[in-house]
Amino acid sequence: MLFRGSGVAIVTPFLENGDVDYDGLETLLNFHLENSTDAIIITGTTGEASTLNNEEKLSVIKKCVEVIDGKIPVIAGTGTNNTLASAELSRVVSNLGVDALLVVTPYYNKANKEGLYQHFKTIAEASTVPIILYNVPGRTALPVPVDMVLRLSKIDNIVGIKDATGDLAYTVALSSVLPKDFAIYSGNDDVVVPLLSVGGDGVISVSANVCPQETHDMCQAFFDGDVERARDLQIKLFPLISSLFVEVNPIPVKEALNQMGMPGGTYRLPLWEPTQATKDLINKNLKDLGKI
Repeated sequence: MLFRGSGVAIVTPFLENGDVDYDGLETLLNFHLENSTDAIIITGTTGEASTLNNEEKLSVIKKCVEVIDGKIPVIAGTGTNNTLASAELSRVVSNLGVDALLVVTPYYNKANKEGLYQHFKTIAEASTVPIILYNVPGRTALPVPVDMVLRLSKIDNIVGIKDATGDLAYTVALSSVLPKDFAIYSGNDDVVVPLLSVGGDGVISVSANVCPQETHDMCQAFFDGDVERARDLQIKLFPLISSLFVEVNPIPVKEALNQMGMPGGTYRLPLWEPTQATKDLINKNLKDLGKI
């Protein structure tokens, strides 16, 4: 298993001129090393990968690998709706020192069932490191059926799934058929403990950008058998988690980091800064947690 616990879907900070803030990224990565984050997921949805060109993706990933220096796993997002382009990017990135790749379901053009299988299979064959599937139908409008995940799990280097369905019945169905060593990670911060209780192995988290230690502790408490503490942490973090999704991710989480004095940075279009109401809500919840 690549990791158990809290993997952060880390933001990509941008400077005012729109360039990647590599010093800011290093600051964020060190923040996670200091606060018990169990894995870094770079160039994902929260990292605004859809607006990074390939040269930027490669340089961001290289920077992450350099700073983390093998201390915890680094997982890079390489999936798009272009299978051959994703396969080529995955081939290149898998040789940069990452521990695994996160590959999203194709979006917009979508796929029929066999096309979906061949999409993931083609990318897996191009990669020399393990693959985590990313099922996020709220973004892609294309769910990955349980029987498809089971079929894909038989490909040697497909080793896990980020389940961002928010549907615990789906998670239970996955747990009931998948091999025990096939990892299931929550893609929804508001149901981490419930997902762990039905066989999950951790979370790939947005809110861990803001609360890395607490998110790690929540998972670890559950693994240690202290379900009550895990539950209490889930409930304690719930108001902040909710506020991080009142506008499309990663708009609120970057605002939260900026309010904390961390390098959340600016956004790339089509994303834009949040409304004042969102800023005020985030401010209240950060103060309630003692983050500012």
